[in-house]
Amino acid sequence: MLTYLAEHFKDWPGAGLFQYISFRAGVGMVLSLVISLIIGKRIILWLQSMQIGESVRALGLQGENLKVGTPTMGGIIIIAATLIPCFLLAKLDNVYILMMLFSTVWMASIGFIDDYIKVFKKDKKGLKGIFKVMGQVGLGLIVGVTMLVSDEVVVRMTPEVAQQYGYEKKAEVMVLDRNTNERVEMWHVKAPITNVPFFKNNELDYSRVLWFLGDNARDLVWIVFVIMTILVITAVSNGANLTDGLDGLATGVSAIVILTLGILTYLSGNSVAADFLKILYIPYSAELVIFCACLLGGCIGFLWYNTYPAKVFMGDTGSLTLGGIIAALAIIIRKELLIPVLCGVFLIENVSVIAQVWYFKYTKRKYGEGRRIFLMSPLHHHYQKKGYHEVTIAVRFWIVQILLAVLTVITLKIR
Repeated sequence: MLTYLAEHFKDWPGAGLFQYISFRAGVGMVLSLVISLIIGKRIILWLQSMQIGESVRALGLQGENLKVGTPTMGGIIIIAATLIPCFLLAKLDNVYILMMLFSTVWMASIGFIDDYIKVFKKDKKGLKGIFKVMGQVGLGLIVGVTMLVSDEVVVRMTPEVAQQYGYEKKAEVMVLDRNTNERVEMWHVKAPITNVPFFKNNELDYSRVLWFLGDNARDLVWIVFVIMTILVITAVSNGANLTDGLDGLATGVSAIVILTLGILTYLSGNSVAADFLKILYIPYSAELVIFCACLLGGCIGFLWYNTYPAKVFMGDTGSLTLGGIIAALAIIIRKELLIPVLCGVFLIENVSVIAQVWYFKYTKRKYGEGRRIFLMSPLHHHYQKKGYHEVTIAVRFWIVQILLAVLTVITLKIR
């Protein structure tokens, strides 16, 4: 909104600053942080007055009784602190911004319904799992199809490469070659490709997965791409949901992941940086840096109230939303294959639950008695059972996530 006003009143002092993404991202982060801190306290008081408190199951965990009655559904704080500055500072005609705003509202609605059923309907199971999965699949379909059909979702490459692989040209531009210092022609093309870490010439065309179909692979590639999108969104949103079990744990981990994605987004949306790192340059995607900055500010502001002892929990309203946003953003900037590294904490939380359930059922069939790999799953509860304080667990998980984030960035140069 402010960008359009700045264009209309471009002769006013300071209006030119709004053309710089770095300025708008910085303002967006500060504004979202201030909004989350200011409205956070008011929302917590409102949640308390509405008696929207957490009901805790007796799991025998240290300090669980102290959490009874703590306001939940605090994810509203993060969502409001992200959307308000984003509406003010981002270009709302940008397809990538529109996809992220839609993803935020979509996942927030699913999480809100789940929390509403738990709190107001007094049903601890919340929204049935099948409906959560349907919501995640729905978002995957929408994001995947939009990326395949929108003429604004393109990547830049040389005409020779585009013609070699039969990619559809949407526009052509003249750019300065940093090696020869001469202007050369480049194409903006529709291409179902992504970056692959650790490999030279690190680009994967999804149609290669269907190599056995020969010439028909190109026509059916949308199936592979959409399925991949659905799997990533479902896995990451569930992983974030499972990680939200200790004060500040999911919020801190998500903030680190979002900061890393913001860096990757900036690099992917900057033609010079993308060419230097030999990654896909995605025209118009740099606007997403503003969304990342707003989301990061909202998470940090929420962490003010969510660290131990938490004054509010994000609930599924926050955790499902954060997971969905992270997954959709990674897909949009063509870095979804980095998810296992970048979201390693979410991954191990997911795996710990799956492994625990599988092993329990397997040993029950084989020995007549179910056995466990961990004292309790997800993994953070295992350490609680071992006597670690939840602050210690949360901070150590943050440290692990920082290491994973650094490794993710390093992969841009490791071939």
